Amino acid sequence: MQPANLNALKMFDAAARHLNFRLAGEELNLTQGAVAQQVRGLEANLQITLFHRRARGLELTESGREYQRQIRRALAIIESASAKLQRQNAQITLSVPPSFASKWLVPRLPVFATEYPEIDLQIIASEQLSDFKTDTVDIAIRIARAPFSPQLNVQLLAALNLCALCSSEFATQLPVINCAQDLLKHPLIQDSHYHWDSILEDAGSSSSAKILQFNQTALAIDAAANGQGIALSPLFLVAAEITSGKLVDLWQPKSNSTESAYHLLTLKSAPKNPAREKVIQWLLNEASSYSAQGD
Repeated sequence: MQPANLNALKMFDAAARHLNFRLAGEELNLTQGAVAQQVRGLEANLQITLFHRRARGLELTESGREYQRQIRRALAIIESASAKLQRQNAQITLSVPPSFASKWLVPRLPVFATEYPEIDLQIIASEQLSDFKTDTVDIAIRIARAPFSPQLNVQLLAALNLCALCSSEFATQLPVINCAQDLLKHPLIQDSHYHWDSILEDAGSSSSAKILQFNQTALAIDAAANGQGIALSPLFLVAAEITSGKLVDLWQPKSNSTESAYHLLTLKSAPKNPAREKVIQWLLNEASSYSAQGD
């Protein structure tokens, strides 16, 4: 006796519930003849009559009735396991820097939820390097530059493109800013990336500047928006606030590097996951939309 075909078992279960091959076929989007043929093949394989064929329809034999109870239980287990696996595959963990999360990602999450209601997107805000296996991270976004680990797939999300910015009220008190030296008489705001240190060192003026220090870019941006000084931020994070007039783009270093940028990282050895690919494409599309609007 050959093992029963799963499709044949599903057809038998549908026929047993409806006691009608035509209705079973409608439920499964199959023809009446296809269901009847599969059930006959199942009976031949089992060497047992499962149905009495009556003029008014089907009637389960005693063996067929007991077999259907067992098959229904087995199919329920299979359906439950499949649904659980699908839910797991639709949960994607995305690790991003905290400032990227608060300034860029969080405002866009309602759009993502509307477009992909079937995906459970879990966000981890961290500057630390992610271990894709032990941290169960599916996608990571980090400010980084080459070379990258050969174990990673790497896609450019957005260039860093630093800009010096302040509140609109603070900007009215400033003269025209043409270079880094023009900023030295004003309070500067810095985050843990220490971009001001590098820029002022290149200008030969690092010791004379007054710098307010924060550990996160988002905090430095908020301090600038509240009129506490001039912050350096990736334009990617503040484009919307500049457009709205909340922040003013005063100056951009000529030495802006495209090597250090926001990159999207995934593990090459990770099994295929359609939900992960949808998240990746959505992130790339959103970043591309920002670029299309102009820096």
